[in-house]
Amino acid sequence: MKITIEGASPEFERKFLALVADHRHELTLTVGTEWTPDRAVSYLTSLPANALRFARLVVEADGTRGADQLREEFHGELRGPTIALSRAVSRGVRRGWWPEGTAAPITPQYDPDHPSWQKAIAYRMVSENVPVFREAFAAVDGRTLPA
Repeated sequence: MKITIEGASPEFERKFLALVADHRHELTLTVGTEWTPDRAVSYLTSLPANALRFARLVVEADGTRGADQLREEFHGELRGPTIALSRAVSRGVRRGWWPEGTAAPITPQYDPDHPSWQKAIAYRMVSENVPVFREAFAAVDGRTLPA
C-alpha cells in the first residue's frame, strides 16, 4: 500500500507519524523534505529580525543576491544572519516542523575559481522555493494571496 498525503496540518502530521512509528517494523516511510508554505512560515517566524531581512532580500532578488550587496545592507557583517539561517533549519528538525534531511532554503555560493578561499560571492535559493517563500512572506506580513 502506498499513501500520499498533501496539505496536512502540522498537528495531523505529528499524529500520523506517531502512528506510523508504532508500526515501523512493518513499514517503509518516506517523508517529503521539500519546502511548503507552512514550513516556510515556521522557518521565517523563527528567525531574528536581521536574518528575516536577509531571507527577504534573497527572495525579493528571485533567489540570488550578491554577497557584496548583502554586506552593504548588513554593514559588512553577514555572520550573524547566516548563522541564524542555518540554526533555524536544525531547530525546525528538533521541533518536528520538517524532517531530517530538509535542505537549507538559502545557501552560500562560492567562487569556483578560488576553491581554497571560501568567501561567499552570493546567496541562493533554488528557483522552486522562491514562490513558496514569497507566499510565506505574504502570510507573515499579513497579506492575503489571490486565489
